[in-house]
Amino acid sequence: MSASIYIFDLLVIGLLLLAVTLGSGWIARLPLSFALIYLAVGMLLSPYGFNLIQIRPDAEFLERTAEMVVLISLFSCGLKMNRPLTFWDWHSTARLIGFLMPISIFAIAAIGHWVLNMDWGTSILLGAILAPTDPVLASEVQLGDPHDRDELRFGLTSEGGLNDALAFPFVYFGLHSIKDANWQNWFKEWVAVDLLWAIFAGTVMGYLVARSIRWIDHKLQRLETSDELMEDFIALSIILIAYSLTEIVNGYGFLAVFVAGVTMRRRRNFDKSISQLHFIERLEKLSEVGLILLLGSLLRFEPMGRFLGDTLIVAGLLLFVIRPIGAWISTIALPAHPATRWLYGWFGIRGVGSIYYLAYALGSGLKGEPGERLAWITFTTSSFP
Repeated sequence: MSASIYIFDLLVIGLLLLAVTLGSGWIARLPLSFALIYLAVGMLLSPYGFNLIQIRPDAEFLERTAEMVVLISLFSCGLKMNRPLTFWDWHSTARLIGFLMPISIFAIAAIGHWVLNMDWGTSILLGAILAPTDPVLASEVQLGDPHDRDELRFGLTSEGGLNDALAFPFVYFGLHSIKDANWQNWFKEWVAVDLLWAIFAGTVMGYLVARSIRWIDHKLQRLETSDELMEDFIALSIILIAYSLTEIVNGYGFLAVFVAGVTMRRRRNFDKSISQLHFIERLEKLSEVGLILLLGSLLRFEPMGRFLGDTLIVAGLLLFVIRPIGAWISTIALPAHPATRWLYGWFGIRGVGSIYYLAYALGSGLKGEPGERLAWITFTTSSFP
């Protein structure tokens, strides 16, 4: 019986890929994302539908799966960064990271504490989970043309690449607060390790790994030209090496992977960078399909209904108030059309990055009713268009 279910799963996934590929032109004109289609199909294959997806992953499996999807997407974001590394070329990114992300985190935390009656630690953790722009589900508005100078696409792509790492300090802040409400016991360590060192280590390691591998590749190509198809796998090696080495030294591996992608983009052989980008984008799409299908199959009506009121408050205010107003405030004096400034807020999509943060928190000691509450608020909010 299990073998037949497995075969039916393969058939459905094959038909889904065929349908979204052949119908991509029509789907792109609709007011919905491909991810919503995958989510709906996942729910159709869940026990509420045909019960074909019978996997019930634990928090660690979900964390590792989401982790790999986000890593691939972060490197893809880095490879799309087509501007010089100067402040004025990245000023929209600096505003979104420096103003919009903290505004979103603390606004959600305030709602969690004063409206939903959560403790401050859990509230800040919820803000850190939901505030960042997700690099995977935002990919449909990201840069495509390497010469694209659109400020909106660049800002969202770079924000999606950076804030999955730079929201991590707030995740740790929330976890520390849950374990010990007296922040004076751990605040200095949080600043030194989770804020300053981890960001510094992630930035430096990502740059050094990419530069080192680029140098080795350049030297070896002079001796013997490697297989053109195998060259694309260098991108995967950079992702894995940069992430693992950075995590070993207690840095932010997500940040290292994004920085490595930006560094590889600036290589002398531009064609190789574009080839690697196309390869990574295909991996990104396939991994997105798998994870969103799995997420759709995990959704359950009973807990979703139990926490529906909380979710509507958080998701409604986040989508229609916090993110749009925060984006407008953050882009004051930015040379952009008013409609573009509102779009920065509207396309602040939560998704796979939020799922990873949630799974990480669950694996780091978030248990009981607070954990279940955060889980279903995150799952349901991440399912909104």
